[in-house]
Order: sequence, then structure tokens, then C-alpha cells
Amino acid sequence: MWDNLFDRAVRQIIRSGTLIVEMPDGSTRRYGDGTGNPVKVTLTEPELLRKLLLNPELHVGEAYMDGTLVIEDDDLYGFLGLVLSNVAEGNSSLVQHVNRYLRRALRVVRQYNPVGRAKANVAHHYDLSGELYELFLDEDRQYSCAYFRSPDDTLEQAQKNKKAHIARKLLIEPGMRVLDIGCGWGGLALTLAQEHGARVLGVTLSEEQHKVACARARAAGLDDRVEFRLTDYRNVKERFDRIVSVGMFEHVGVPHYREFFAHVRDKLEEDGVALLHTIGRSSPPGATNPWIDKYIFPGGYIPAMSEVMAAIEKEDLITTDVEILRLHYAETLKHWHDRFMANRDRVLELYDERFCRMWRFYLVASELTFRLDRQVVFQFQLSRKLDTVPLTRDYIYRDAEEVAAKSGKRLRAAE
Repeated sequence: MWDNLFDRAVRQIIRSGTLIVEMPDGSTRRYGDGTGNPVKVTLTEPELLRKLLLNPELHVGEAYMDGTLVIEDDDLYGFLGLVLSNVAEGNSSLVQHVNRYLRRALRVVRQYNPVGRAKANVAHHYDLSGELYELFLDEDRQYSCAYFRSPDDTLEQAQKNKKAHIARKLLIEPGMRVLDIGCGWGGLALTLAQEHGARVLGVTLSEEQHKVACARARAAGLDDRVEFRLTDYRNVKERFDRIVSVGMFEHVGVPHYREFFAHVRDKLEEDGVALLHTIGRSSPPGATNPWIDKYIFPGGYIPAMSEVMAAIEKEDLITTDVEILRLHYAETLKHWHDRFMANRDRVLELYDERFCRMWRFYLVASELTFRLDRQVVFQFQLSRKLDTVPLTRDYIYRDAEEVAAKSGKRLRAAE
């Protein structure tokens, strides 16, 4: 029974390209229209048919991790690219429609993030071995979308570009007090202090990140200008000239959006500027992929612009600028994947084969989602007054190379 239902569901999804599936009984089935390079997978366990039919978004990743879904030549890019390109065309099975409806209906419960639960969710991902992140991130440990002013930019340069781009939007002047919500390992906070003369408070819920950030501030001689606290942003009582949050909003949860922006408004000086950098979806509100929710970012959610803007408006903040970074994160993830694979043997020493396969699946699936499935990055610039920032956007790009060059070599002119 399950093989016939599985066959019907796959035919509803894979309509273009060529997918060859070797079934657990040894038989072979072909799906798609026969175009493109064929991708072959082997399913080794009969029970996998039922799992893939009932919840493919969860069990494809799990089966790859467990080695029960074997891709010929380990062509993960080819397999996920074929699947995601078909999904992006709107192809799905009836079971997938039902699952997505249920996940959307239950997401308020899943994304309820009081302080204690938020800390546990952060620890799941960010308190992994620091050496793991060193093996695939840039030297500054920027774990968010880089900014590629040229396709030839290295990952290090693109991350410096990102920090410079954010600094220009914040209009920072020496001596300003800055709050960095979700400061990670402290790279942005240290840059704002060292290169722009700001006094920065960075907050994180990750014990590992807090330890590293504090050590970096001491080593750089900046611990008199940069403070890192292991606390929830909702516990911060001071007010600031500037507030920035990069790659943290995805963990806030829809039920807490208004609470987040109310806190930003209340902690921002009357003439202050805030900058929110978050992954977003160029589609209506949805639900988190169950594999990502279980293994990578529990409690996380990628918002639609309509969800973010509604919360901003209700908390009486003014949106002074919005920018959409499209393929920048796909390029960032490609760099991360290549570095991870170059250091895979070392990761295997730290963890095990299943973890390595999980992490690779996460990086490849994320990259292809940005390339094929309308996922982007939003940058919202916010203020409390209409006249806080210049009338035009010229200041964001004026002397951009000079600003970015403070962190390293002068950039090549963007093509």
C-alpha cells in the first residue's frame, strides 16, 4: 500500500527534471519529464516510504542523516535542487498541504518564547563547540548574511562590507551608546567601538558566545568601551542612541514581535536610529520547516514582511528605510559549505558522521532555499522621528569603499 501512495505523492511533486528512485524492494521508478541531469536516490528501508509520504519535510533530512536515503555520488546539491525547484513551482502532495496548514495553525504555540525557553533554544545551536564555527565561518565569526559588493569578494571581505553597510545606516558618531541585540561572538560590537568610536552593550543568551566575546574585548583592549552581558534583551534597562540586531529576530517568535519593537522604541533615544537585519520570506506568512525546527533552530521562524511591518506600525516606530538583500545569503552559505567540506575530517573528530551529514544538509538546503524559494534578507532602518536620518539614501553609499577599507584592503570597484 505504502509504495503506491508514495509513488503517487512523488509524481505530484516532481514534474520537471529527472528523479530515479530505487525502492527498498530493488525496483526502480522514474519521475519528472525526463529533462536535465538525472538524480538517483536509493531508499534502503521499507518503513521510509511511510515516513516520506506522511512528513517529507522532516524525514528527507533525517533519512539523509541516517544513511537510509542514499544519493548517488552524494550529489546533495543536485537532489535538493531538483526537489526545491519543483516545490518553488507550487508542486506538492495533498499530505504536504495538510501538514503546512497544521504547522501554521500551531505555530503560535511553538513560537511562544519566554525568557527561559528562548535561552534553551539558543543553547541548542549556539552553544556547540566554538571550534566548529571556526571551521566554516570567517575570521570574525560573522554568522549572518554577508554583503557582496562584487561577486569576487572573499567571505572575509563580504563580511566586512556587511558591517560597514550597517554602520553607515546607523549613522554612528563617536561616543554614541549602542545596543547590539543578539551580539553573537561580538564582531559587530567590537567593530563599532574600534572603528566608529561607539560605546557598545552587546547581549546574548549563548554562554559560549558570551565567553568568547568577553575574551575578544579584553584582547583588543576594548573592554572599557564594549560590554557583553549574558541576558535576554528584555532585561536591558538603559536607553541608547543606536540599536542594532543582526540575525536574532528569527528567534523572537511571531507572538513576541510587538514586544520586541516596543522594547526597541522604549530603549531608543528620541533622536535615535535602529537597524534590524533578519532573514525574511518574499511570500505570505507560513511555518517553519519541521527538520530545521527539530535539528537546527528550535522555535525559529522566517517572517514575511507583512508580519514585521504590522508590528513596527503598532509600536509607533517610523520605518525610514527598507532594503532587500536577495542572493547575498546564498553566496554566504556557499562559502560556508565549501569551508565546512574542506574541514569535514576535523568536524568528524569533534562529532560523528551523522552530525556531519546533518550540518551539510543544513548548509546546502539553506543555500538552495535562498536561490530557488524566495527567501531573502530584510534590513529595516527605524526611528522615532521623521527627520532623524537624511532625506535621501546617498549617505549609505557615499564613500562606501573608504568606510569598508578601514577593516582591511581597499575593495575592488563593484562590477
